[in-house]
Amino acid sequence: MDSDYSYPLLSVFWTLLWFFLFALWFYLLFAVVSDILLSHDLSGWGKAGWIVVAIVFPLFGILIYLIVRGGGMHERAMERAARQEQALRSYVPPGGGPADEIGRLAELRDHGAISDEEYQRLKAKVLT
Repeated sequence: MDSDYSYPLLSVFWTLLWFFLFALWFYLLFAVVSDILLSHDLSGWGKAGWIVVAIVFPLFGILIYLIVRGGGMHERAMERAARQEQALRSYVPPGGGPADEIGRLAELRDHGAISDEEYQRLKAKVLT
């Protein structure tokens, strides 16, 4: 008995397929636009041109970009990640900060290398 709310299994499959393809296209759109905007090897006019192509021809613009410049997307992403890691390493002290220093002081105190008074004085020095 067919009702008005019948939704065959094949229709469910096609709906899920289209939803997946739509989500994939959005992911590619954001990846391509971010790669365009963060590329140092493109001029401002080049970036504007690629953005216009991606907006005017949404599906084909993304596919054309992936064909023309897609091979370098991974290398550019790795270069950005390396620069960010370098910036983080230059900002964060190599010792790990005050918590690690206090932990080392507690170890020295527990092993008897420093007294409790020395531990408290050095801990106060680390925290200031």
